[in-house]
Amino acid sequence: MGIADDAQNKADDLKGRAKEAAGAATDNDDLKQEGQADQGLAGAREKVTEAADKAKDGINSLKDKLTGR
Repeated sequence: MGIADDAQNKADDLKGRAKEAAGAATDNDDLKQEGQADQGLAGAREKVTEAADKAKDGINSLKDKLTGR
């Protein structure tokens, strides 16, 4: 996908890490779990983005082979 998607995923991961740390420091299990969930979502989005990029590269490679580029 794009740089904006990568930046958003990194921001969500950092936000999750901050929530998890704050939850651990204040003994707030709900906040800690929310932070872990944010990190999990960011990781899942990153994997989807990577898979989409690989698929796009594969399609472009196939197009190049078929058109003789």
